Amino acid sequence: MTLTSRSEAPAPDNSALGGSIPGHQRRLKALAIWSVAFTAWWFLLGLPLTDPILTFLWLWAATIAWRVDRPWRVHLGFARDWAAIVVLLQVYNLSRGFADQGVVPHAMEMVAADRYMFGWLTDGRVPTLWLQQHLYDPGNIHWWDVCASWVYFSHFVATPAVAVVLWLRDRIRWAAFVLRWILLSAAGLATYFLYPAAPPWWAARYGLIDPVERGSTRAWDALGLHGAGNLINVGQDSANPVAAMPSLHTAFALMVVAFFLPKVRRRWWPLLLAYPLAMTFTLVYSGEHYMIDVFMGWTYVGLVFVVGALVERWWAPISRARAARAAEASVAAKA
Repeated sequence: MTLTSRSEAPAPDNSALGGSIPGHQRRLKALAIWSVAFTAWWFLLGLPLTDPILTFLWLWAATIAWRVDRPWRVHLGFARDWAAIVVLLQVYNLSRGFADQGVVPHAMEMVAADRYMFGWLTDGRVPTLWLQQHLYDPGNIHWWDVCASWVYFSHFVATPAVAVVLWLRDRIRWAAFVLRWILLSAAGLATYFLYPAAPPWWAARYGLIDPVERGSTRAWDALGLHGAGNLINVGQDSANPVAAMPSLHTAFALMVVAFFLPKVRRRWWPLLLAYPLAMTFTLVYSGEHYMIDVFMGWTYVGLVFVVGALVERWWAPISRARAARAAEASVAAKA
């Protein structure tokens, strides 16, 4: 995929500054309509951000609502800039389901790794079993179960939401963020084919470890949101069950935070880093991943940031040369 970013900033949105009261009111009305429609879809049909095409359509609608006074040629720019991303993410979603075809997934290696790293703390058990023994109550939903379900849900929202905000505000940083998004997805997909690995709930199902409950979405019913997790559950059932290494859930959580750390004062770092740590707890506690999966996901984030920086360094002179040729052509056309 070729990522293109425009050096010119988007035209000022006067309604955002309160310069146009009617325009400001139209934005509020449009955002209210979008929010009601999105919430109704989520409650009745399930979270729509688990599918790349639905994600694209809902985020596009959000940008239209935010800039409701802009002409349609501006709104169509979203489709132009995001089309390749949606195609690649859809290919990723479809391809990872084939990673386990005809192979026996790795399972005991992750169990051994977690026992080696944490057995001294968990009486020789993998952390998932230790956490569920101490925190999981099959008859009750506790506050940490609710928090875990919300954190798990955030995986489907955080990355695309950040990408949309960057697309609206800073196209150069948007291109950098999307590059890392695609690189991380591609690295994870390649690993799923090369090293299909089973999560704790899968190992428990086949008797390789003690019973594990898969509880990443169990709090929805307790909150009365019976339809809220439908698409998440459907996605879990249809996705490749042995795509656990690395954990892209925690990798994306770290990627979103790490992308902004250089621009944030260090006193805020603990607050930002609490998000990937919360995602780690959620994934391990709910039986979705081992700690070794998490550590590998963090490693992939570091590698992706290094590769992304190298790609940008290689592309920078090419981009400047293209911009110079375009400027020369513009001057020649006016002469």
